[in-house]
Amino acid sequence: MIKKKIVFTCLNCGYNSAKWLGKCPTCGEYNSFVESEPFDKKAKVSYRHFDNTFLCSLPDIKKDEEERIKTGIAEVDRVFGGGIVKGSLCLIGGEPGAGKSTLALTIADRIANAGIKVLYVSAEESANQIKMRADRIKSESKLLMLAIETEIENIIKIIDKEKPGLVIVDSIQTVYKQDVESVAGSINQVRESCAHLLYTAKTTNIPVIIIGHVTKEGMIAGPKMLEHMVDAVMYFESEKYYRLKILRAVKNRFGSTNEIGIFEMAEEGIKEVNSPSKLFIELTDNAKTGSVVITLMEGTRPILIELQALTSRRNFGIPQRTVTGVDYNRLLLIIAILERKLNINLENQDVFINVTGGLKVFETGADLGIASAIYSSFKNIPVSSKMIFIGELGLDGEVRTVMFLENRIQEARRLGFNCCVLPESAGNINTEMELIKIKNISDLKKVLI
Repeated sequence: MIKKKIVFTCLNCGYNSAKWLGKCPTCGEYNSFVESEPFDKKAKVSYRHFDNTFLCSLPDIKKDEEERIKTGIAEVDRVFGGGIVKGSLCLIGGEPGAGKSTLALTIADRIANAGIKVLYVSAEESANQIKMRADRIKSESKLLMLAIETEIENIIKIIDKEKPGLVIVDSIQTVYKQDVESVAGSINQVRESCAHLLYTAKTTNIPVIIIGHVTKEGMIAGPKMLEHMVDAVMYFESEKYYRLKILRAVKNRFGSTNEIGIFEMAEEGIKEVNSPSKLFIELTDNAKTGSVVITLMEGTRPILIELQALTSRRNFGIPQRTVTGVDYNRLLLIIAILERKLNINLENQDVFINVTGGLKVFETGADLGIASAIYSSFKNIPVSSKMIFIGELGLDGEVRTVMFLENRIQEARRLGFNCCVLPESAGNINTEMELIKIKNISDLKKVLI
């Protein structure tokens, strides 16, 4: 009996090893090796190739404007950089149940309604399952074509025959190539299938969107080289106990990676959120203790969110520092600045920080808001609900300015806020809001009192 040869492959970089390794020697990732079949070099594999090699000097190339297809969904177009570029290969990943298929079908329906033929290839679900989802989003376009196929060669034939304006493949983990001797979803199959779709997109100028699942570690299933092959990588994020869903770009050759699209799941499918600030803050006239409003910049969009802090005395044991939606190490730094510059004792206080709505705060422009919320809760001082806080904290307690300050203030003014606490170095800002400028965190006492 001939024993079948097995190798172990790193999911992160594709490195092969004869035995399982706890840490990849190439990329340094831990617990990333999975058992796989080795690629047979003698196997007959048919690669598609370009007919003519393109060769010319770089200055002789004439730059054409990127042709984009508008999806009709403003939040999706924002993340794609203004629309889907023709001839591009895009990857949308997300956890199971996040709504990737619903989002993809909604995009396909909107584009088909605009008069462009769309081919939706389902390699996981039956036609009846797709029809049920289409009925939920009220899709009735005749230009939306559905194909149930898992073999990549047949998918390419359908694309060559139908010549659609957009192709969506759901999902890349269930598509396989006959010449590759491994199961669908393996590293070799995912790589070869993606390579054929990439060739088709570039030679036919047809944009292709592929859906990919993520592993329990949060990475797209398959080798990391899959992300290198495509033009854009987007994650569709969904918090389990929140209705909001976020489409975030982590790679985009034709646009910014700082933009996000915000959606919510409704009975009729996924709906875009045009004014997300109203969902993250509670518009009220009552002052609250330990609750402040801050502004974040997601790409070119300012978003107002409510940040809550609670301090509670602990008589014994080590005090807790619990955060939701804020970087833990950043919180420790802000607490140290408060203790040093405002002479408050937090070493026997439990500190809890929460960002309402399930959004995560990554930028340092929220430092002043976090410090104000903690100080308000510790001193039991209510903060006006019509006041916003913008600023970054330095280690010496200085309050530093942040980018897109005027855009943040304009968004707050639009939503009815009338006062803004900001750095003294911000300069002159033309606004009807009351501006309270502070130079150091020690000036925060006068502002809140």
